[in-house]
Amino acid sequence: MSITKDQILEAFAEMSVMEVVELIEAMEEKFGVSAAAAVVAGGAGEGAAAEEKTEFDVVLTSHGDNKVAVIKALRGATGLGLKEAKGMAESAPVAVKEGISKEEAEALVKDLEAAGAAVEIK
Repeated sequence: MSITKDQILEAFAEMSVMEVVELIEAMEEKFGVSAAAAVVAGGAGEGAAAEEKTEFDVVLTSHGDNKVAVIKALRGATGLGLKEAKGMAESAPVAVKEGISKEEAEALVKDLEAAGAAVEIK
């Protein structure tokens, strides 16, 4: 007797979260795989291995209307002197920080946008 994919999904729908976690762990052990590796391998059909990005660059695209506030935010985020931060603000688009964590990048973007800057995460 063969079980269909729909029957398996229906059985999953009736399970508690803990039961699903235990089932995944049992499948990982039985087949010698990791669920995380299966997700990455599943995206490989599109040409390249789908790896989660861990390093981000924050790019200032414009200082906006409040250049002074943006310069202050740049100084606070980078430790640059006034002249260097002013030069950075005026030379947009420019990388503010490179190779930082997602959380740090999001916090930096939030601070710079609050000061009036246009910013991108790459």
